[in-house]
Order: sequence, then C-alpha cells, then structure tokens
Amino acid sequence: MHSLAFDIAHLLAGGLVLVSFMMLYQDRMYALINVFALHAVLLAVSVAWQALVQDAPHLYITALIALVFKATIIPAALRRIVERLDIHREIETVVGTGLTMLAGMALVALSMVVMLRVTAAADPLAREDLAFALSIVLLGLLMMVSRRNAVSQVIGFMSLENGLVLAATGAKGMPLVVEISVAFSVLIAFIVIGIFLFRIRERFDSVDIRALDRVRRERL
Repeated sequence: MHSLAFDIAHLLAGGLVLVSFMMLYQDRMYALINVFALHAVLLAVSVAWQALVQDAPHLYITALIALVFKATIIPAALRRIVERLDIHREIETVVGTGLTMLAGMALVALSMVVMLRVTAAADPLAREDLAFALSIVLLGLLMMVSRRNAVSQVIGFMSLENGLVLAATGAKGMPLVVEISVAFSVLIAFIVIGIFLFRIRERFDSVDIRALDRVRRERL
C-alpha cells in the first residue's frame, strides 16, 4: 500500500510538471487558459491524494479550494478578460518555443539535483514531491519572463503558486488557516491584476508589456 501511495503521488506531481511544459508550449490564449485549468485540476487531485495518504482531512479543503477557484472561477474570469480586451491572437514570446522548452528542461534537472541533495534525510515521498514542486515554481517563473502578454504572465504567476501549494502539502501539509489565507490572497491578487489589465488596455490600447517599456523610455 505504501508503494502504491508513493507511485500515485509521484505520478500526479510529475503530471503537474508535464502540464507546466504544456503551458510553456502554448501559443494561443484560450489554449493556455484551458491548460492552466487542467493544471489546477491535477493540483486538486494531488492534494486530495496527499490528504488520503497523510490522513489529513483539512487538505481536502485545500483540494476543494483549488478545484473551485483555480480550475473553475479563475479560468472563467480569464476567458472573460480575454473577450473584453479582444486579445484572441497568438501569444508573443521573448525567445522561441524551442529555446524556452530547453530552458525548462534545464530548470527541472536543476530542481531535481538541488532538492534531492538538500533533502537527503527527509521522507522519500516528501523530498521527491518537493523536487517536483520546485520544478513547477521555476517553470512558472520561466513563463512569466518569456511571455510579453500580461495575461499569460498572470497565468505563469498562478501556476507558480500551484507549485508552492504542492510543496506545502507534500511536506506533511500546512495549517488550514494558512491555506485559506493563501487562497484568498491569490484571489485578491487576481482581481487587482484584472483591474490593472483593463487600465493598461484603456491607456495603451494593448496588453503587450512592450508598450509600457516604450512609454517608460519616452518619459526618461
């Protein structure tokens, strides 16, 4: 039973890393939002499995929060923002997709090497989940710096936070009050970012961050 729990936990965590790569590969806005929703669903399933394995019922609430907010409400809101801002075009990237994927693979390898060495004395289930979680965090950061569109950067931020939740649950969970506060902090941040995007669109008629760079250079 312990071996089965170990294998399923790693399958789900590895699936999250794979879906993070799928997000890096996407060049269409709606496709990216759909893949992010899949990422959130996998996170919810992974957290629920950890709740079962660890006998930690409060983690079921974390899984429910991820399923309701991240897999349902936030993707629906993002689609609404995309429709309102009329940004149905391709996502512009700083570098090519091939180079981005290679950079992502290098980050995953770095995460595995660093985390497995640092947590050598920890529980095997926790230490490998932490390695996967760090990979997801770094891939989220990579998405944020490799995309020029503000909406795709928001999705990168959200996927990064998914990695943090996976790390917290893999390390024998965290207090429920912390989980709830993190969830609402992310929701508030999402609302603020949504308002910010609309203001950018009104002011610059674009959500491409290069428009902000141009204005900043002109003022300097």
